[in-house]
Amino acid sequence: MDSVGVLLWLILGHSQVQALGDSTQRSATHRGAPVVTIVSRSHADRNVYPSAGVLFVHVLEREYFKGEFPPYPKPGDTSNDPITFNTNLKGYPDRPGWLRYIQRTPHSDGVLYGSPTAEHVGKPTIIEITAYNRRTFETARHNLVINIMGTEEFPLPYQAEFYIKNMNVEEMLASEVLGDFLGAVKNVWQPERLNAINITSALDRGGRVPLPINNLKEGVYVMVGADVQFSSCLREVETPQNQLRCSQEMEPVISCDKKFRAQFHIDWCKISLVDITKVVPVHNSRPDPGTGVLPDIGEYNPPSESLKSRDYFTDFLVTLAVPSAVALVLFVILGYSMCCRREGVEKRNMQTPDIQLVHHSSIQKSTKELRSMSKNREISWPLSTLPVFNPVSGEVVPPIHPDNYETTSMPLMQTQTGVQEPIPAVTYIVQNECFCEFLVN
Repeated sequence: MDSVGVLLWLILGHSQVQALGDSTQRSATHRGAPVVTIVSRSHADRNVYPSAGVLFVHVLEREYFKGEFPPYPKPGDTSNDPITFNTNLKGYPDRPGWLRYIQRTPHSDGVLYGSPTAEHVGKPTIIEITAYNRRTFETARHNLVINIMGTEEFPLPYQAEFYIKNMNVEEMLASEVLGDFLGAVKNVWQPERLNAINITSALDRGGRVPLPINNLKEGVYVMVGADVQFSSCLREVETPQNQLRCSQEMEPVISCDKKFRAQFHIDWCKISLVDITKVVPVHNSRPDPGTGVLPDIGEYNPPSESLKSRDYFTDFLVTLAVPSAVALVLFVILGYSMCCRREGVEKRNMQTPDIQLVHHSSIQKSTKELRSMSKNREISWPLSTLPVFNPVSGEVVPPIHPDNYETTSMPLMQTQTGVQEPIPAVTYIVQNECFCEFLVN
């Protein structure tokens, strides 16, 4: 195809696409349906130059993106569209590990913050920022190029981390609030150089979301660094008295707490003081990563079939026979102890005194005789209006109605009727020590 044909084809193709778009818009308008247009705009790259070991904060202002979205249909209305942001490393679905992002509501600004390390020096980090208009469903995008600079002054050798209970992370990232906190720390510490190193939300440290009452805050950890030793006020946390109070969940006594209390409520039990000059560095030896491509060593040669057979008899003895032999020896020892070492009745009798055996035998004989005699005696039953069953003879005795007797002189037992003589008793003497009496009818 010559150049003239290519030119004609491009013109025709463009006209067909334009005609198709016009027809689609006319058909949508004719049906009365609103036409929703999703527009994506891209801004020029913005370059920032943070330093390694220093807190980096970049605010995503909603006002910066409002001009890219169409205003409200009615003139004079204030544009307050809900706008959310999505941030990710270019070519990847998420941000770098040192960079965090927070946006509390769609009507507030987003904030990128974090503390780059020396490993990222000299490596430009491109962050894609996409703004979503939740009213018109339009998007606007631009790139943020982070050029991390390295300096000899950072990181500062003495670092202290404070836990502030009455602040959220987005409140602490505000420049005026962070400046007030650094000013209070500088008055207490008196360093020549003081910088904020990192800010972390308490939720990222395992904290719980507070209840939505009394305007409770999540809490934030703020790490600062200085070039001089820790002041005596900060060292008060390490005293035994304050450590004991912290272990008992009591507030320690810190002399310089009043310089923070007006605006910042610090939990002094959670303060951390680190001197990185005394920290022993731990070097992890990592192998150099390769290209990920296996070397070409030719075709795969399986092992030959002439392999020697392995004898598993020794493994069998070690695995099964030896534990079985040990178990058998233990069983024999236990059986001998339980069966062959029994004392028995004869040995017990030989170790018992004779007089005690005689007493025991006499008592057993007397007990048996008394029991046999009690089974053979006749049982008298009281008068009743119901038939009485005699368990000895098996007879059913009819009741005796006391109609012609005086109730006051009626005997309790049938055998007491007409009996005036005392009942004889049989007394048994057992070895002059046991005396028992048995009543006989």
